[in-house]
This record gives sequence, C-alpha cells and structure tokens, in this order.
Amino acid sequence: MVEIQNPGSALGEAIGSEMEKALNVFLTNLVESRGYHFLSKSPIINKTGNQKKLLMYDKFGTAYNIDSVIANESMQPIILIESKYIRYKKHNRDKGSWICTAHPAIRRRYQSIRSSIAILAGNWSSSSLAMMRSFEINIFLIPFKRICELMRKYGIVFDWDEKDRITAKRHCKNI
Repeated sequence: MVEIQNPGSALGEAIGSEMEKALNVFLTNLVESRGYHFLSKSPIINKTGNQKKLLMYDKFGTAYNIDSVIANESMQPIILIESKYIRYKKHNRDKGSWICTAHPAIRRRYQSIRSSIAILAGNWSSSSLAMMRSFEINIFLIPFKRICELMRKYGIVFDWDEKDRITAKRHCKNI
C-alpha cells in the first residue's frame, strides 16, 4: 500500500475530482440534449495521446485553463463554468480572485458569452462570494456542512481541524 503524505489534501483532491466528473456527465447530457456542445477538454490531442487542457484566451493572448464551456451550434462559447472545492477558507481569495480575473477577461474577447457560472463546494466566505458576484459570476454553492453529512454516510468523518493529521489519516483509509 502506498503511504499518502498528506491524507487530508488527498481526500480533498479526490472530492474535487469526483465533483468535476459528476458535473461533466450531468452537464454533457443536459446541454447536448438541447442542441448545444459541452467542452471540458481541448479537442487537440497531445503527443502522449491525451487531450490537452481547455484553454481560452483573452484579447491580449493570455491563456486561461477553464474547467468547461457550453458552446452553441456554431461552437461559439456561451457559458463559462468553473467548479471549485475548498476545505479551508484561507484558499477563498486565491480561487475566487482567479475566477474574477479569468472570466471577465475571456468574456471581453468573446461577445457570444452570456454567463459565467461557478459551482463552489466547501468553506466559502461571504466576502469571497460577494466578490465573485460583483464580477457577475453566477454561483451555485454546496456548503461544507452538506459535504460532511454526505461523507459521514460512508463512515468518513470529514470535519476535522485543519492541523489534525491523525483524523485525516484514519478516515482517508475509507476511500
């Protein structure tokens, strides 16, 4: 068995990854049934045979790695989507500021974009949420308390203190 260096971080990454996968499946079915296109990766294949990240550029050529985009029948972007999970509020500003920088910059380049959406899970502060809303980011929030309730159903206690590596390590074995 591989020794996980930071079990709390590993569990958080797993939650974020699974959240993004579930959202992609849901949105693909929803969007494509209505005649639109859902993109979460570049259509370009890299040298190793994997799809490249979905990069969108602003007017100045700055690239932004966007989680997903809904495009119309002409493949023009109409909705930008980010999904972010954070456990600790100390990461609010970094993640929120990135969305507030990237989405408006891309929206200025593509006049076809009608909305920016952030699907946020975890501990998001009211000031970070207010900041994103001030940049016209539409927010769907999954509170940390709800995540803890869901994890508990699987025998995982998830609301440990930030420095509590023992509880994190014990419950990381359940995944």
